[in-house]
Amino acid sequence: MSERVFVIVGASLAGSRAAETLRAEGFDGRIVLIGLEQQLPYERPPLSKGYLLGKEERGKAFQHDEKWYADQRIDLRMGTRVTAVDPAARRVTLDDGEQVAYDKLLLATGSSPRTLDLPGGEGPRIHHLRTIEESEALGATLRAGGPLVVIGAGWIGLEIAAAARHYGCDVTVVETDRGPLRQVLGDEVSDIFRDLHRAHGVDFHFETQVRELGGIGDRITHAVLDDNVEVPASAALIAVGITPNVELARAAGLRVDDGVVTDAALRTSDPDIYACGDVMSAYHPLLHQHLRVEHWANALNSGPAAARSMLGQDVSYDRVPYFFTDQYDLGMELAGWFPRGGYDRVVFRGDPSIVDGKAPEFMAFWTRHGHVLAGMNVNVWDVQDDIQKLVRGGYTGKDVDLDRLADPSVPLDTLLAG
Repeated sequence: MSERVFVIVGASLAGSRAAETLRAEGFDGRIVLIGLEQQLPYERPPLSKGYLLGKEERGKAFQHDEKWYADQRIDLRMGTRVTAVDPAARRVTLDDGEQVAYDKLLLATGSSPRTLDLPGGEGPRIHHLRTIEESEALGATLRAGGPLVVIGAGWIGLEIAAAARHYGCDVTVVETDRGPLRQVLGDEVSDIFRDLHRAHGVDFHFETQVRELGGIGDRITHAVLDDNVEVPASAALIAVGITPNVELARAAGLRVDDGVVTDAALRTSDPDIYACGDVMSAYHPLLHQHLRVEHWANALNSGPAAARSMLGQDVSYDRVPYFFTDQYDLGMELAGWFPRGGYDRVVFRGDPSIVDGKAPEFMAFWTRHGHVLAGMNVNVWDVQDDIQKLVRGGYTGKDVDLDRLADPSVPLDTLLAG
């Protein structure tokens, strides 16, 4: 019998974790891990957090060194693009024309930052953030100082605003919505992040957008907003979201709908092709719908789940969506999910007010009809397991007493008792 070949397209966290899991689970066939970047597989959170702030070494972002991949007999192809997938022949074509046959294929192609077609929106002082090289270029800009305009008040935009203030830059954030993160957190918690950044000197312009970036040559001097307001800027970060890299999947005839559609076992519409990480839109058994999750924990956990599924193990990927952020003195974890406007009350456990510029200690829970849909802990630690149990309880129809939920003296692990 010929050697089995598993091909993984995408050599970042999700793909690397999948390859690692295949070996850990005893797969002794050939593993080909193909990545477009010239770097070894790495994690992305340090790019907007510790590494960007100069608090972590570059090497901390990387999963393993090159020797590890060789020792594990993983054929790592860096700087290589897959140009086509042929499901009928079960092979992929590389940019040099080589064709690699597979028994099972995993798509971990990730996502790309959305761009804006702005007059003046090109040049070395216009930044996006997805790769380690982009983080290094952005870090050099922030260390050089000067005013920064951040276009987009999502997670990346706010983390970069905080990093820029760390380096002493003046920061203006421009957002089309009426508050930061409002589409994912709602008004109540959006206001907390707005107040935190304002307390640290960030200037917000809401319900408008950047019309053009003005300057001379490659040098930016200001941004012009839709309402004709001009704000100073010597550099700009465009942080208006990401788009899943579904081109290969679509061209191969796989089902695509806001990502590569999979079942709960992370199988695509082709039984020999799987997907994981940012690019997958997986059926979530707990939420009873397809969901695409763009955060680090999804890459960390879905790669191993896909690997086990490729090996024929019984997999039902039902992880509670999880996210974390660090901004100034605020450390936060968030677990759960709810559709836009899909909650009827936010229950605060502790006072969320920003006082003297300092981030508070509190928890927030998004609820509907007494069911917990999501929970956030801010500067309060070792409570994630309890929060995730509350979320799982909420999505399986278990309600909680909201007054007791708001009472810090009531242990979280007693709220679902009985």
